[in-house]
Order: sequence, then C-alpha cells, then structure tokens
Amino acid sequence: MFRPAIRLAALGSVLALAACGNAKQPQLPNMQTYRIPPAMQNANSGLGNLFTLGGKSGPSGQATGVSVNAYLWRASLDTLSFMPLASADPFAGVIITDWYSPPATPNERFKATAYVLGSVLSANDLKVSVFRQTMSGGEWVDAPVDPATASGIEDRILARAAQLKAAGQLNG
Repeated sequence: MFRPAIRLAALGSVLALAACGNAKQPQLPNMQTYRIPPAMQNANSGLGNLFTLGGKSGPSGQATGVSVNAYLWRASLDTLSFMPLASADPFAGVIITDWYSPPATPNERFKATAYVLGSVLSANDLKVSVFRQTMSGGEWVDAPVDPATASGIEDRILARAAQLKAAGQLNG
C-alpha cells in the first residue's frame, strides 16, 4: 500500500543528492589554520556599501537600516570567505556557508553559520556554529566538532572587525 509513496520519496531524495554531487570543492587553506591574507588586511574593496545596504555607517559601525554591526558583518564575510557561501541575510545577521572539504582531508567536510546578534562591536554580539561530517561507507555522517574551532573562528572575526574599524574601511 505504501510502496509508491516510499519509492517517490526515495526518488526525490536521490535526485536532491544527485543535484548536490556536481559541486566543485574549492582548493583553499585548511580551516584550522586559516589566516587573513595580507592583501585583505588593508584592502578596501568597496564592498562596504553593498554589505551595509547602501547605508552610511557611523563610528560605532552601526549601519542605517541594518540592525547588526557592520564591522562584525563584513568581518564575518571576510573570515568565512574561504568556504563557499550558501546564503547571507544582513537584516537577520545570518551567514550560512556551504560544505567545505579541506584539501588535506577530503573525507571530512565542514559547514559554518555565523550570527551577528546586535549592533555593538562585541564578542557577545557574535556566535559561530560549525558542523562537521566525515565520509563513512560512501555516505557523509555527522561527526563531533572540536569546540575550539567555533571559538577560533569567532576570534578571527573579532580581530578582522577591529582591523576594519581601525582602518575606517566601512565609512563612505
């Protein structure tokens, strides 16, 4: 009685997985040792207005019309840029990456979500979640993540936000 429904669900799952299987994995640095490239540290790419939605940001880094800190937002995008971006919502302050497999460990992949929670440049207004999967028996299986991974990314984001603020790169 349920066989057609089960077959339809299985077919849908297979098609959804097949659509994801063609994505190329970027050959980028290992997430554990990621550092902000020197070229990014002082470069003003002009994206400040895009990520502050055209609003002017003041000395506090708070952009007009956006309820999240512009420095934390931009620093989060910069820091997570080695992973493919799945979505970014500046109004909600949520950045979601797609799966990333470090070149040194192709049977392991990571996904991150960054939440910019407020308008203050503060560690309390930033939360990063990291998800990890390992290949087992030809399938990706959820695996535990070292808690230091998320806090390390948060530290890098906060350091980048401080650099942006010191350089005044979001003004204008």
